[in-house]
Amino acid sequence: MLRSQRLAVVLTLEERKEKTALEKMAEAQQHHEAQRQQIENLERYQQEYREQIRSSQQGVVSVARLQGWQAFIAQLDQVIGQQQKLLVQAEDRLRHCREEWQRAWERRRGMEKYIETCRRQEQREQDLREQKQMDEAAGRIVARRR
Repeated sequence: MLRSQRLAVVLTLEERKEKTALEKMAEAQQHHEAQRQQIENLERYQQEYREQIRSSQQGVVSVARLQGWQAFIAQLDQVIGQQQKLLVQAEDRLRHCREEWQRAWERRRGMEKYIETCRRQEQREQDLREQKQMDEAAGRIVARRR
């Protein structure tokens, strides 16, 4: 079996690794997007809540009610802060997955190039063998005619 044919098994393994890395990267991208969307939703909700408070403050508002609003907004600030930490973690995971996929892609691509180099070398060797056989056959024909 030719070297290029034996290396096809290695190439198949590298392709699987690349596919797995790509799938993980896609999952990380989806998770990152979900975290980003969650922050946007929380911030939008917080803004809407503040606007509702402003519009309801046209009249007299009790101190207890005002404190309740402020406490709720503070809780929203905390939740948004926690969500931002989760987003940073998702960004780190996405970056890591992207790097893993890039390495897998480079390994697979390198293996493809190496196999192609082997094929060209095998073809050159085959061409030389055939040329040698033709030269020997021609030499035998010339020798018989003499």
